[in-house]
Order: sequence, then structure tokens, then C-alpha cells
Amino acid sequence: MFERVVLAIGTRKGLFVAEGSKKRRKFELRGPFGKGVSVYSALIDTRRKPRIYASSCNPFFGMKVLVSTDLGKSFKETQSAPAFPKDDGRALANIWALEPGKDKREILAGVEPAALFRSADGGDSWEMVPGISNHEHARKWNPGAGGLCLHTIVRDGDRLHVAISAGGHYVSEDGGETFVASNGGVGAGFMPDAYPEFGQCVHKIVRHEEAPGRLYMQNHGGWGEWEGPGGKRPDIGVLRSDDHGKTWYSIAKGLPSDFGFSIVVHPHDPDTIWVMPLEPATRTCPGGAPAVWRSENGGQSWRRLARGFPKKESYFTVQRDAMDIDTLSSPSLYAGTTTGQLWIGRDGGEEWDCLFDSLPPIHCVKAAVV
Repeated sequence: MFERVVLAIGTRKGLFVAEGSKKRRKFELRGPFGKGVSVYSALIDTRRKPRIYASSCNPFFGMKVLVSTDLGKSFKETQSAPAFPKDDGRALANIWALEPGKDKREILAGVEPAALFRSADGGDSWEMVPGISNHEHARKWNPGAGGLCLHTIVRDGDRLHVAISAGGHYVSEDGGETFVASNGGVGAGFMPDAYPEFGQCVHKIVRHEEAPGRLYMQNHGGWGEWEGPGGKRPDIGVLRSDDHGKTWYSIAKGLPSDFGFSIVVHPHDPDTIWVMPLEPATRTCPGGAPAVWRSENGGQSWRRLARGFPKKESYFTVQRDAMDIDTLSSPSLYAGTTTGQLWIGRDGGEEWDCLFDSLPPIHCVKAAVV
């Protein structure tokens, strides 16, 4: 029987773990772990006895993966972390994604510079996945504002989707052996060619088990007023695919901005999704008034949810992995901000409360019911 909601909160100054009951009225905070080191990715792995994984990447003391087997009461380092071969010419700068692999012990890691690694033993040893890491496009990708990072990994049986800033969306149909760029309809406002084969700055991709073939994407939008080469490129920021990512189309109509980082899908309803639009120039809440927008029909229409948020003079950012949702029957959303607040959106975001208001800047939030 499900008893607890656990949150892994990656910040600029280490990892925090929050634990609450199913009622989610209050949460106990533990940490920081990996003190003083930025944590950009975390994973609460519930495929066997729950484990919490977190990256801990320090440019001076090296790249580490932390693991806890007691729900975040204590952490230790895994025996190794992802690393490029000595003759590769690339050096690991950050770990941007940690996701479950195909069996109960396999872990996948997306890193900077953009590459994919696989661990078959719960994070103690790692091997590079050459199909995407050494793809013919790999040396042609360019860094986005956050670096050249493979930040999203989405598994669908033997199909594996990854998103790269700024490389675009790539998909493998054979379990990760080979990958192809799959960006039909995905725009790039910052390039002369609005719809290139690759090079887009995709921000996040999500899917739902009950909607085969469907994917939702938050892309780098905000080009609706662009006056440069190629002219205006509206509505390229929030997209949907119904054919396993082969083609994409816009679902941004009705949003105040198609720029943003995070996108979340309901755990029990593949038609319900949330985004947090941001002003493209400042990467902050439009008009200084935070709001999450929800669609209950797969992106055909949107509704603004802001009850409990500040109504003005609040200019925070929610980064790509800093919004998540639990899996209870009436799920709550969790959003961490660059100004150190962790918000809970109860009843699917209808009512927002600040759980913690003075954490370090938050990079990622992962939620699980254990």
C-alpha cells in the first residue's frame, strides 16, 4: 500500500529530499547531500527497493553519482560515474539526465557534452552508447544557453527518444543501437533554416504509456515577433507528435508564450498536460505573475492556473526538470524555482502553496509515491 510521497530536489548547493504522507499537508526536509555542488539530475527508482540517484558534478573534484537506499536519509557514491574514453577528445562537464533502463538494474545517463551512457549494475560501472554519442551529427551540434547537453531520455519498449540542446530530437527503433534525427515540424528560430534536419534546441519531451505513438515537446519558442532573417516563426515552442516523433505539430495556440522549459503529462490521463510559459527575453513569468497552464484535450485548448501564486512582481524561472507530478489518484504538481521556492500544485494545479521558500536555486524536482 502506498504510504509516502518522496521528492528529490536538485539545487545549486546540493540535493535535498522531502518526504510527506499521502495527504501532502507537510513535508520533512533532509539534506543537503553533496554539499555545495550543483545537482542537475535525479532519479527516484521504484522498480525494486526504492533508490534515489543524483548527479553531483564538480569541475574541480570530478563527476559523481550519488545513491541512497534509505529514501534519502543517507547517500554514498556509486563506484564510478560516466566518463568518455581517454582517446575520445571530450571531457564530461555535467550529468543532465538519469532515467531507468530496460531492466531493474539498468540506468541511463544523458551528459554534457551531449552523449548517452548506460549502466547495467545500478550505477557502479558505465559504458558509452555509441549510436548517439558517436552519431555522424555529434560533432556538428552546438551548445544552447545551458551547454551542449543530452538532457531528456524517454523509453518506449525498444524505442528510445533523446533530446539535445542544441541538437534536436533523435530516436532509436532498436533499443539504442542506432539513432536517426526526427525533427519534422520542429522549428529553430535562431537558424536561417526554420526547420533544419537537426540543430533544434529542444527543451523537454514527455509521453504516456496509454497513448502509443504520442509525444509532447517543449521546444525553444518565443520567435513569434522575430524580425530577423526568415521572418516571424510563431507557435514552434509547444508541440505534439502522434507517430512516435516522426512528425510534430504545434499545440501552442492559446498560451501567452510558447517559450518555456518544462512540460508534464498526467500520470493517469494522456490527454492532460501542463506547461509553464515564460517570457523569451528574460526567461521569467509573463508580467511577473506566475502561472501554470493546463490542457485536458491534448493541447487543443489551455487554461491558466495561478491560485496561490504571487499576483505580481515575481520573476522566477522553472527549469526543464524542475516540474514534476506524483502518481496519486488526485495528483499534485511540484515546481522548483531559480529563486529557491518549491511549490506544490494540489488537485492538478488548482491550488498552489509554497512548501519551502529559501532553498538554493532549484535545477530539478522528481516526485515518487513509495
